[in-house]
Amino acid sequence: MKRISSSYLKAERTVLRLLHGRETRTRLTQIHAYFLRHGLHQSNQVLAHFVSVCGSLNRMPHAARVFDQTHYPNVILFNAVIKGHSLCGPFERCLDLFSAMKGRGIWPDEYTFAPLLKSCSSLGDLRLGRGMHRDVLVAGFVRFASIQIGLVELYAGCAEMGDAQKVFDEMLHREVIVWNLMVRGFCRAGDVEMGLGVFRRMSERNVASWNTIISCLGQSGRDREALELFDEMRKQGFEPDEVTVVSLLPLCARLGAVDAGQQIESYAGSSRLLKDFISVGNAVIDFYCKSGDMEASMRKFRDLPRKNVVSFNTMITGMAFNGKDRLGVELFEEMATEGVIPNDATFVGVLTCCSHAGMVDRARELFASMSMDHQIEPKLEHYGCMVDLLGRSGCVREAFDLIRKMPMKPNAALWGSVLSACRTHGDMELAELTVKELIDLEPWNSGNYVLLSNLYAEAGRWNEVEKVRVQMRGRCVHKVPGYSAVG
Repeated sequence: MKRISSSYLKAERTVLRLLHGRETRTRLTQIHAYFLRHGLHQSNQVLAHFVSVCGSLNRMPHAARVFDQTHYPNVILFNAVIKGHSLCGPFERCLDLFSAMKGRGIWPDEYTFAPLLKSCSSLGDLRLGRGMHRDVLVAGFVRFASIQIGLVELYAGCAEMGDAQKVFDEMLHREVIVWNLMVRGFCRAGDVEMGLGVFRRMSERNVASWNTIISCLGQSGRDREALELFDEMRKQGFEPDEVTVVSLLPLCARLGAVDAGQQIESYAGSSRLLKDFISVGNAVIDFYCKSGDMEASMRKFRDLPRKNVVSFNTMITGMAFNGKDRLGVELFEEMATEGVIPNDATFVGVLTCCSHAGMVDRARELFASMSMDHQIEPKLEHYGCMVDLLGRSGCVREAFDLIRKMPMKPNAALWGSVLSACRTHGDMELAELTVKELIDLEPWNSGNYVLLSNLYAEAGRWNEVEKVRVQMRGRCVHKVPGYSAVG
C-alpha cells in the first residue's frame, strides 16, 4: 500500500482549514489553485469539502467543473455534489448524477437519498419522487430521519397529504421542521383548518412555524386571524424575523390596519431587519403605497440603504394607482442613473403610469424600448397597458392594429377595451369589427351577439340584426334572460 507523505497530509489539512475560514467566499479560486499545485485534485475528501462549500455559497457551476475532472469519485463526493445541486439547481442534474453513480457501480448510502428527494420535491415531479421512494425502500434506508423528512417534504409539496400523513405517522421522532412541512402542505392543498389543527398540536415551535401558519392564513384571505396569531406569537416570546415582517405588512394594508403596520415597521427598524434585508424595506414601501400614503412611501424609499428592481417596481406601481403617474415615469428614468436594470414588471408599472397620465408618445417610446434596448419581449399585460392607453386617447385604430399584430392570442379583455373606446369615440365601424373578433374568440358567449345586434339596431340595420339572431340559432347560443334583484 502506497504511503501518504507528511507534506501531502499537511497540504490537505491546510486546504480544509482554508475552506472553512471566514474569507472562503472571496478566496475560492485561490483555494482551488492551491490544491491543484499540491496534487490534491483527485483527493475525494478535499473535493467533497470543496463541493460542499461551493453549494453553500451558490457556486455550483465551479464545483461541477471540478467534479467533472475527477477520475475516481466515491460515494462521499457524489453525495456532496448531489446535495449541492439539490440546494442550488439545476435539480435535474441530481438525478443524472445518481444514474452516473449507479453506472460506476457505486452503491448509495443513507446520505444519498435525502437530497435526491429534495430535488424531486423542487421539480414538483411526483412520479420521479415515488420512484425514489421505492429505491429508498429497496436500499433499506426508510427509517433514517433525514429521508423521512425528505419524503414528507416531497408529498406535502405535491399536495399528496395522504402519503405525507402516512410517513409522518410512522416517524418515531418528529422534529419541528416536519410539523412545519405538514402545516404548509395542508394549507397549500386548500385545507387550512387541518393545517391550523396541526399547528395547534405542536408541542414545540420555532419562528418558522409561526411564519408558516401566518403566511398560509394570509394567502387564504384570513388576514385578521393571521394578525391575531402574530400577537400570540409575541406573547409567547418569539422574535419576528424578516419573513414574519414581509408576510404581515401586506395583510395590514389589506385590513387597513395602519397602526399595526406602523408598529411592525418600527420593530423592523429597531431590530435592524430594515437595514439588513432589502425585502423588508420593499414590504414597508408597499405597505404605505397600498395604504395610500405616498409621502411616507417615498420617504421610506429614499431612506433605503440599498435598492433593487423590486424597490423601484413597488414605488412605480404605487404611484400608478395613487394618482402620481408622472412621478412614476420620472422614477423610471431615475432607475438608469442608479444602475438598476428594469424587468417586465417595471414596464407594466410605468406603462400604467403613462396610461393614467395620457402620455401617449412616451408610452410608445417605452414599449418600443422593451425589446430594442432591454431585450424584454412584451407580454399580454404590456399590450393591455398600451391598448388601454391608446383607447383612452382616441387612437382606436392604432389599438385595434396593435392587437392584430400581437405574437400571442389576445383575450376578451383586450378586445373589450377596444370596444369600449370605439363606443366612447363613436367609431361604429371599428366597433363592429371588434365585436366580430369577440364572437370568434368566444362563440359561446351570448353577450357578444347581443352587443353586435345592438350596434346594428342603433344604426337601423335591421337585416343585420336578423342575421345575428339566425347565427345564434345556428350555433345553439341562447340569450341569457335578464332578471331583477328586487325581491
